[in-house]
Amino acid sequence: MISIGIIGGAGYTAGELLRILLNHPQASISFVYSTSQAGEPVYKIHQDLLGDTDVMFGQEIVPDVDVVFLCLGHGNSSSFLKQHSFSDHTKIIDLSTDFRQEGPDNPFVYGLPEFKNQRIRQADFVANPGCFATAINLALLPLAAAHRLKSGVHLNGVTGSTGAGTSLSPTSHFSWRDSNFSTYKAFTHQHMEEVSQQLGQWQAGFNEDLYFIPNRGNFSRGIHLTAYTDFEGSLRQAIDLYNEYYEQAAFTFVTQDEIHLKQVVNTNKCLLRLQKFGSKLLVTSVLDNLVKGASGQAVQNMNLMFGLEETSGLKLKATYH
Repeated sequence: MISIGIIGGAGYTAGELLRILLNHPQASISFVYSTSQAGEPVYKIHQDLLGDTDVMFGQEIVPDVDVVFLCLGHGNSSSFLKQHSFSDHTKIIDLSTDFRQEGPDNPFVYGLPEFKNQRIRQADFVANPGCFATAINLALLPLAAAHRLKSGVHLNGVTGSTGAGTSLSPTSHFSWRDSNFSTYKAFTHQHMEEVSQQLGQWQAGFNEDLYFIPNRGNFSRGIHLTAYTDFEGSLRQAIDLYNEYYEQAAFTFVTQDEIHLKQVVNTNKCLLRLQKFGSKLLVTSVLDNLVKGASGQAVQNMNLMFGLEETSGLKLKATYH
């Protein structure tokens, strides 16, 4: 069994991790660290877990666990690791933005399994991608791998309210979200830096503009994203290119049918649909922002790091009806 610690246990991503890991055949939860909920059972916050576990929130860490998931707010993971030590054999998977920018001074591997499967298998430290970044990278990486990104890419994405986390803000209240739709961080979303970095690793010298418009939807979870760019070739050639790239992918699937969020919510899947309009290739990408966009992908990375079946604990059913 793999002994597991979760840091920052009260948020949405931690709740999803617990839900998945409690049903994982090789996982054992050693501790769930939370300063705000210490002494309370985890089901008091993650109420869907009532009857599934008696694990308590605590303020003590177990330093010799096999793996630690960091579910802290952005900017807090690096400071936490400076203040707390784990054993030399402990692997770390961070779900914040702190370690996603790869470089010579950063020991973390960018944890997108469809791109860095072998490196993740050998890694001790993995930086889990952002939710929008996952949807965008999976939509564009086959083009970059084939050096077929020849112009700027226009992107439009809609995410559910859980993408904003559990802390309330004026735009996350039900009364504001209900029957509403809005744009935020147009062209400036924080995930675009990691997207550009990953695309540039496949297609050296890639420096085309990525025009990303993120939107808030009036639903709880999921990301629906469209991307279009110039493509010199037929739709059949594009589909073949994507099918070949994702032939070994455990959770990313290419289809010619219309896709929608109910197919992926509560699963670790990403579905992609390709269409051709004149010289433009349109790629639609859908996934669950809390599962494939966060906690499910983190467990997928754990499976790879420990040599387990990639799909272990992640054969989840969509909440289709």
